[in-house]
Amino acid sequence: MSTAVAEEQKTKLNQLEQLKRFTKVVADTADFESIKEFKPQDATTNPSLVYAATQKQQYAHLLDEVLTDRKKSGLSGAAQIEDIIDHLLVQFGCDILEIVPGRVSTETDARLSFDVEGSIKKARQLVKLYEERKIPRERVLIKIASTWEGINNLTLMFSLPQAVRCAEAKVQLISPFVGRIYDWYKAANKRDYTGPEDPGVQSVDEIYTYYKKFGYKTEVMGASFRNVGQIIELAGCDALTISPELMKELSESYEPVERKLDPEKAKHADVKRLELDEKRFRYLVNDNAMATEKTAEGIRKFAADVIKLEKFVASKLG
Repeated sequence: MSTAVAEEQKTKLNQLEQLKRFTKVVADTADFESIKEFKPQDATTNPSLVYAATQKQQYAHLLDEVLTDRKKSGLSGAAQIEDIIDHLLVQFGCDILEIVPGRVSTETDARLSFDVEGSIKKARQLVKLYEERKIPRERVLIKIASTWEGINNLTLMFSLPQAVRCAEAKVQLISPFVGRIYDWYKAANKRDYTGPEDPGVQSVDEIYTYYKKFGYKTEVMGASFRNVGQIIELAGCDALTISPELMKELSESYEPVERKLDPEKAKHADVKRLELDEKRFRYLVNDNAMATEKTAEGIRKFAADVIKLEKFVASKLG
């Protein structure tokens, strides 16, 4: 890079910095060093990310500390492993909150996706553990799959009916999975998508527009990105949770970023309100092959990673 170009870039914002002007950037990782490097407002975790982090030497001490502490809990068997994992998820969350100024998202066990009482019990347990560590509730989001039964801060989001159900339940935040929607249509139609024609981008745009049109307060956080182009197309969304790899790519580019999603523009959109009860919700989601398949697949994958984490913890206890 020439000296002249280097000097010019000092006076310009990179794409990540530009994006932060109108979208809350959220780190999609449990890696502390990446969070420190890119300085997001919030961070989101899940058992998959935490399991991956525990396989790295620099985070092994976190599990060791939790194991040492919780061996004295008086629990045994499956109850002990569940207790250790809850404390491990919260330990990662607390350490992340020492880095980010905003919130951390912690995911409930995906196997509870159709269990209302179980989901509520688990969410309350996680919040209780945070509060015992002096973390206020407003800094913690609890994520639950976007089934009819799952009502909180919803993840595994793939369709407008799921989003409408969340908004009507007054949840805090939803996470439409841009990349997984893109994957499905790319495979189904045997073609690639870029820019505003990307089905994942269109899904988030549709949900964002609906929320702003009808004055819903639920935050829209696009997630699961496959490339920087998807992120740029959703500039202006309430929040975007981005992997360290894509944040790095954004931070190295100085191309202009324009706001694409705008609340004032959305208010004037020609959108009709969707009336939902449980029967219509279930039918509409079932009628959307992508949403049905990806929601089910996502629950299975997150559940599988919880089981991996359980086995890993059990091996350490043995």
